[in-house]
Amino acid sequence: MQGANKGTAAELAGAGLRIGIVQARFNLDITDQLAEACRSELARLEVHARDITHRTVPGALEVAVALKAMAESGDFDALIALGCIIRGETYHFELVANESGAGVTRVSLDHQIPIANAILTVENSEQAWARVAEKGADAARVAVEMANLLEDLD
Repeated sequence: MQGANKGTAAELAGAGLRIGIVQARFNLDITDQLAEACRSELARLEVHARDITHRTVPGALEVAVALKAMAESGDFDALIALGCIIRGETYHFELVANESGAGVTRVSLDHQIPIANAILTVENSEQAWARVAEKGADAARVAVEMANLLEDLD
């Protein structure tokens, strides 16, 4: 794991951090763009490509299961959840949004590993596309900042 926390977002440094990414394939065109923005920002923050493990799962409800397996491995300093849930005409949206978010949080707390949650919950695809680049990059910054913070707190 990496040493000193750099403090501010402008000073984030990810060299030496090991990051795991779990991407839901449902709404793949959107989640692929989330992943691209995330990986690009990780590279900008000096996280080497060899230190990134990127896995895909069918949908948002399966993200937490893969995150749990990664957390249990002890191989990662931080994890990132990527997905996109678009409201439909039924209650299913609320169920998937609530349960996926709760699962991600539970894994993080149970395993004391930071997880940047970039599972978009939006009304329509236009909202998703408007958020995809910033949320993907933001997830990378959150993962790096929190990995550094937890390292410093140890």
